[in-house]
Amino acid sequence: MEEWIGNGWVQVNGKTAQLGDKVSPDDQVTVKGSAIKLKWADRLPRILLYYKQEGEIVSRDDPQGRVSVFDRLPQAASSRWVAIGRLDINTSGLLILTTSGELVQRFAHPKFEVQREYAVRVLGEVSREQMQQLTQGIMLEDGLAQVERISEQGGEGANKWYNVVIKEGRNREVRRIFEHIGLTVSRLVRVGFGPIGLPNRLKRGQFYELNPAEVAAILKWADMALPNSGKRRR
Repeated sequence: MEEWIGNGWVQVNGKTAQLGDKVSPDDQVTVKGSAIKLKWADRLPRILLYYKQEGEIVSRDDPQGRVSVFDRLPQAASSRWVAIGRLDINTSGLLILTTSGELVQRFAHPKFEVQREYAVRVLGEVSREQMQQLTQGIMLEDGLAQVERISEQGGEGANKWYNVVIKEGRNREVRRIFEHIGLTVSRLVRVGFGPIGLPNRLKRGQFYELNPAEVAAILKWADMALPNSGKRRR
């Protein structure tokens, strides 16, 4: 596309396009004299679900040369993938990536209190008193941390699994919460983020791109304007 623009083959509203020009859905675009009709789906942001594996980092630059999730993703064409929140190197599970900066903010900014759901395996058992303590809130070194919900999910031997829901995404927050009550997290898997759950069919290291209808549903949840609509939902 950059070559076409450089050669003067692309026009927007009758004028030769320049690199960096912004095009809205209502603009008239021609390439080599032929009209191009942008489809509704082409104007939607892209959303990708990736099953992050332990040992992968959520960063493009790493002096240590560790494996990055971005090495395993398809190209985002003229844009780039942005991760919605991060998972540390030892945490696996649902990682959402998008080409929309606004959507990143809607998911990740603390003021929206979007729920994150985790499957947590610990060595030991959380007592009812400790569960109550976590739901009431505990003080960590960077402020108050509170678990929205916690429930036991079984386990074998000394290892117990718990389903944990929080509304923040601070660094290593789930691990630090359990460390506060004297328990060490041995496995941590994010299984849900806001309205999106980790698909059962998705295996470790695999990704799935949401189709246009699924993307539109997420935009509605986020109260973001849809194509051909200048208004946010009420």
